[in-house]
Amino acid sequence: MKTLSKEEFLKNVNFYLQEMETGKIFVYPTDTIYGLGCDATNSLSIKKIREIKMRNSKPFSIIVPSKEWIKENCVINFLAESWINKLPGRYTLILRLKKFKGVARKELLIGTYTIGIRIPDNWFFTVIEKFGKPFVTTSVNLSGADNMTSLSDIDENIKAKIDYFIDEGSLENSPSKIIDLTDGEKIVRRY
Repeated sequence: MKTLSKEEFLKNVNFYLQEMETGKIFVYPTDTIYGLGCDATNSLSIKKIREIKMRNSKPFSIIVPSKEWIKENCVINFLAESWINKLPGRYTLILRLKKFKGVARKELLIGTYTIGIRIPDNWFFTVIEKFGKPFVTTSVNLSGADNMTSLSDIDENIKAKIDYFIDEGSLENSPSKIIDLTDGEKIVRRY
């Protein structure tokens, strides 16, 4: 695992975008907590994240490159549109997919037709905009364990299996608020 500061990462962002393209695994800061992720179209990398987290049955959420991506790939109604207008922010919107070419469906969704969508309100989102593809976003922990708040908290088993850690110090926030918009509006998790 290579540890980078935000400044180091951004100074060489084109190199790291290429690394994302090749399927490397990243730990990165968001507006809530650290995320563990990879290119959401890369089946092998998603399988690796499932192994890292020991999580086989739940789908992962994604950071999308734009609101346009959401509108092109997800079923949007008036209620969903109102939540999309609140992005970027500390929300994960559960939406039904209408297209499956934009993600590695089998590995990412685990048999469902819905997906968690994020546009975090921090600098890492601008990297995903440049990347132009969705990026897996899940908490950096073994399934069911506490969320990691800093590099010193990271489980040694996880540390050995990731390629890059973008260190932004301690992030003491709570995970995003999850709103299921597939059938009305249901708050799945509060801040």
